[in-house]
Amino acid sequence: MIASHILGTGSYAPKRILTNRDLETMVATSDAWITERTGIKERRIAAEGEVTSDMAVVAARHALAMAGTTAEELDMVVVATISADMPLPSCAVVVQAKLGAKHAFAFDVSAACAGSLYALTIADQFIRSGRARRVLVVGAELLSRLVDWTDRNTCVLFGDAAGALVLGPTPDQSRGLLSTHLHSDGTLADILSIRGGGSLNPQSEEVLARNLHKIAMNGREIYKFAVRVLPEAIVEALDANGLGVADIDHVVSHQANARIVESVLDRLQIPIGKCWLNLDRYGNTSSASLPISLDEAQRAGRLRPGDLVAMMAIGAGMTWGSALMRW
Repeated sequence: MIASHILGTGSYAPKRILTNRDLETMVATSDAWITERTGIKERRIAAEGEVTSDMAVVAARHALAMAGTTAEELDMVVVATISADMPLPSCAVVVQAKLGAKHAFAFDVSAACAGSLYALTIADQFIRSGRARRVLVVGAELLSRLVDWTDRNTCVLFGDAAGALVLGPTPDQSRGLLSTHLHSDGTLADILSIRGGGSLNPQSEEVLARNLHKIAMNGREIYKFAVRVLPEAIVEALDANGLGVADIDHVVSHQANARIVESVLDRLQIPIGKCWLNLDRYGNTSSASLPISLDEAQRAGRLRPGDLVAMMAIGAGMTWGSALMRW
């Protein structure tokens, strides 16, 4: 039976660093307040003129190089994003064109911070079915242009970045993606949303005046929901593969808030040292978070062949899920 495996990883973060100290001059907040509640110390901000597809392409090229794959060998490009260059067409087709992946079909996935996990699942199914042999998955977000910089509850959280994965088939039954498990609950859509700019609230002077085109969130409700469903999702993945918590070598997580990650691991009784943490340096990069963490852990030599890697992510929707991979 064919399984899919990650052949290469890549990431990109803009050069500009916005620290908590910088934010103290912009909004009523403090370094101590942000650090205590989120674990974030700094985040990256895209340069003027830099767009989401630009970041995605850099991350993709790093992943392709590690995989020993050219853009022309790609069969499929999936970009997870809520901050594409424009509403139409997809960010993925722009990335495809910039890379020169002329044999690939391309499309976007919109599952917010869980987007990369959703995209990974789609890629896995195409590879398992034999419909694709080389798939590029990218999580890319330019959130600094979607936040209200006067709202201290949201503007301190988000950063700009991109992460990429190249997947392909492996006949080695001891390695590869074991399973993925996805969930959604649309009844909770209001706790994290951008209410303006769509068919419900088309772009207008009122939408702009009320900042409905910016991210709005209920952090307390998100925290309560995340620390309940993420442990359940990890256990679901373990049960599906006849494994236990003690079998996990590494946890690679979407990082929205350090307290969420710590609480989830504590509930599962997984040592924090098993999780690759970079929230302090990047903030919440939404769909880019999980592939960036995979890339950093891989390049740091943390992921060794045969290691069991548990992934988890949660995002607006609400959307969430887990995956297990034998590295």
